[in-house]
Formats: sequence, structure tokens, C-alpha cells
Amino acid sequence: MFRNSYFSRKLHSLLGVIPVGFFLIEHLLTNYSATKGPEKFMEHVNWLHDLPLMLLLEIVGIWLPLLYHAVYGLYVAYTARNNVSNYGYFRNQMFFLQRVTGVITFLFVAFHFFQTRLQITLGLPQDEIGIQMHNIASNSLFFVLYCIGIVSAVFHFSNGMWSFLVSWGITIGPRAQRVSTVIWMVVFVVMSIMFIMSLSAFVNPEFQSVPQMTKG
Repeated sequence: MFRNSYFSRKLHSLLGVIPVGFFLIEHLLTNYSATKGPEKFMEHVNWLHDLPLMLLLEIVGIWLPLLYHAVYGLYVAYTARNNVSNYGYFRNQMFFLQRVTGVITFLFVAFHFFQTRLQITLGLPQDEIGIQMHNIASNSLFFVLYCIGIVSAVFHFSNGMWSFLVSWGITIGPRAQRVSTVIWMVVFVVMSIMFIMSLSAFVNPEFQSVPQMTKG
């Protein structure tokens, strides 16, 4: 189905940036607001859920693109072969890690979706999502699994951006690609730290109860 399809690869690459990359960044900003307390976190959550046609936006703008990116990515991970002669040792290792983190990210997103978004769909009150995240983050096993999933997802995005810029002809030549490597590794470190800070914030006992929202 996918074999030797130029269009499939380009679509997979594009969806990794738009909208899946935007979704990751939005998720980072929303969760990072938890470092400022339950009220700020719920302000972000309520703002998102109050957007017009939110369910349609989620299905068309997030879950369908994410599903395609994940399924095609798993196909690539299964069929890919490292090519040291073309890419060199370092880039070949990054190529391998991109595939590994893609699989881990797929499993992590499915697990996280089951624990959060699906629970809201099944009846968990929206204003209790902070409590749900507190229960998850306070569990040592879940905390470790989430850290692994977070780091994998951010690496997959950051290294994927490097590949996107190359494959779309934006970073041409060794120097531009070396600079791009440094930039996206810095992005990887910063985003990973922010995500883990967000996860740690949910451990705060303040998230054990529904916040009293102030009207402004």
C-alpha cells in the first residue's frame, strides 16, 4: 500500500509538523500552566474545550492526522534499514532512534489518551482532569512511564523537524544541517524539561480537588 510512495512519505512528513507538531506544542503550553497552579491549568483547559466545533477540530485536525502519521510511521519503522554510507554514523543513529521513539510515542499517546481524553468522553467531569493528572503523576510507575513517553515524543518531534527541513529542501548543505542539529537538540532539551516540570507540578496536593475558578 505504502511502498515507494513519494506522496505517502511527504504527507507523513508534513503531518508530523502540521498539525501534530502544533498539537505537541499546544499540549506543552497547556500542561506547563500547571506549574502556576490548578486555576491557571483549568483556564487553559476550559479555553480549549470552549472553542467552536471542538470535537470536529479534534477529530479532523488532530486524531486523524495523528493516526495516519502513526500507522505510516510504524510501517516505516518496520521496513526501514539504516544506511551508514549515506548518512554517517551519528545521523544513522539518529535515524534509528527516530524509529524507536516513534513506536514508544505511539504507545504512550494511546495510553495517555485512554487515561485522560477518553475518560472525559466516558463521563469524567472536565473540571476533574487536574485530579486525574494528579493521580497519574503521584503514581511512581506512571510517573516514570510518562517521563519515558515525554522524552521519546519530544525527541521524535525535534529530530523529525531536522529531517523535515532536509527533505523539504530548506536546510541544504552540511553547514546548514549542522546548525539545524544544534538548534533542534536545544529545542529537545528545553521542551523535555518543561514537560517534566509540568508533570511534576501535578504531584502538588493542590490538584487533589477541583479548583475554585475566579471570574475576571
